[in-house]
Amino acid sequence: MSSARERVLTSAGELLRAGGRPAVGDITAAAGISRATFYRTFGSRAGLLRELGLDPEPDVRMMVLEAAAGLLERDGLAMLSMEELAAAAGLSRAGLYRLFPGKAALFSALVDAFSPIDTVIATIAKHREGPPEEVMPEVAVAVLRTVSAHFGVIRPLLFEVSSLGPDVREKVVGDVAPRLLAALGGYLLEQMDAGLVRRVHPLLAIQAFVGPIMVHLLMRRVVSEGLGMSLDSEAVVRELAAVWVRGMAPAREF
Repeated sequence: MSSARERVLTSAGELLRAGGRPAVGDITAAAGISRATFYRTFGSRAGLLRELGLDPEPDVRMMVLEAAAGLLERDGLAMLSMEELAAAAGLSRAGLYRLFPGKAALFSALVDAFSPIDTVIATIAKHREGPPEEVMPEVAVAVLRTVSAHFGVIRPLLFEVSSLGPDVREKVVGDVAPRLLAALGGYLLEQMDAGLVRRVHPLLAIQAFVGPIMVHLLMRRVVSEGLGMSLDSEAVVRELAAVWVRGMAPAREF
């Protein structure tokens, strides 16, 4: 059986020779691999193109998503104007709808491009055999780095997720939540079975883990600029993960 790398190179080459501009999702679907495997193998779409001996082409999709991020933060998804987005990205309305046939498709692409889900999945896959005190700090730092790089986008995306409107429901309920539960929730269930983490619902365990990290991200500007305190965010989230591990340790019997 061919390796994941070989399947991706073959599939991407065929899609590119057909004259298309395949996104990562198109390539992984054609190759029959996960996004996490793709990013572990090539690092990025540009990395794949370099391995194929091609120059990374201007990414029109990313131009649209970056423009959409600004409008999303200002207006929210319900009020976002696709016509204004097309103008901001330098596209015709028809050109925009060829890329993203509606707001649901646009939201799905924003999540795929900017959320830490794939990073979390890849980190769990890389460290899965390790104990919680080693794995959870690595997950915390991975979340921090991804969210910090796109915090202006992540913040309105979180609001849209919490509202669970019609344009976000399918992506959140049908894709994001199951993948996160399968990866991080699956790891935590294994640790519960091994007696290393107290037995609670994995969704509650994930909320208890992610919540303090997000609070730190929301408050760090207040801490640094308002209170004049300098904090190393990676050190902070590692300590938060360590606190979570201690708090989630099984209760001792006396």
